[in-house]
Amino acid sequence: MTMHSEEEDVNFTLDQLRAFLAVVQAGGVGKAAEALNLTQPAVTARIKALEDAVGEKLFDRSDKMTLTREGSVLVGYADQFLSLRGLIERDVSSSASVSRLLRIGASETIVQSWLPYFIQNLRDRYPKIIVEIDVDDSLSLRTRMLANAIDLGLMMGPVSDFRVENILLPSFEMGWFVAPDSDKPSPSASTPIITFARSTRPHRELKELVLEHYGPGVPFFPSTSLSAGFRMVAMGLGVGALPIIPAEPFVTAGQIKCVDLKFMPSALDFSASFVIGADAAFNRRAAELARETAVEFHKKY
Repeated sequence: MTMHSEEEDVNFTLDQLRAFLAVVQAGGVGKAAEALNLTQPAVTARIKALEDAVGEKLFDRSDKMTLTREGSVLVGYADQFLSLRGLIERDVSSSASVSRLLRIGASETIVQSWLPYFIQNLRDRYPKIIVEIDVDDSLSLRTRMLANAIDLGLMMGPVSDFRVENILLPSFEMGWFVAPDSDKPSPSASTPIITFARSTRPHRELKELVLEHYGPGVPFFPSTSLSAGFRMVAMGLGVGALPIIPAEPFVTAGQIKCVDLKFMPSALDFSASFVIGADAAFNRRAAELARETAVEFHKKY
């Protein structure tokens, strides 16, 4: 490794270290660029600038971006450096001075309830923060979080993975809903159940319960869009098995009504989850703020 004299400065930036770790974690520049929301040339330029700063090649580019010996050594120091930055933000810097991008992945149940209040609380506490929101089903959000494409996942959880820290959020109670003038308030062969997408845990659990209480033959209309589900119920297309809090505006407007059936679907458990890494200190604070916001919101219902 090239030795630097005491008078010689080694100048690198946090963005360069972040790009370096992203390439290591993603296994390549392309996936790292996607995770960082940058172009591939931008990531490559940051890696080259970091190599120039330390005076060593960090990757063997002839072997699919394999770390060199010097690159392997730098991984540990880069993690410590970025973790220290998070601790300084937490313990020394004022919240108003924190400037960063926070990529949030959220399920639509949260989007349709307390997410706007959470964003407002984030902006109040960190005026310089920039937020990107990715709305998707929890399975997709989990995959994107583990790929470092999002920083904080607000989704059905907790996520069972040794790399992930979970902060539990208030659960959403479920209910049965029909159109106000419905003459078919129960699921049947001609009255489908409108609920969450097929790939979700609520859909699988509901399938088993419906078979137990109503027998075979009840069709399902799964939807990745919660608002679309409520609108289908309002049109009389079926019976909705959907969360109660996001349903409140539709109930208040007289578009749907709640009914009692043979059983109630299980409540939906959510968590604010993030990968343990260099930005864990800040992401944990954001997750804790998400929980505070959700608790205050749920007190109203």
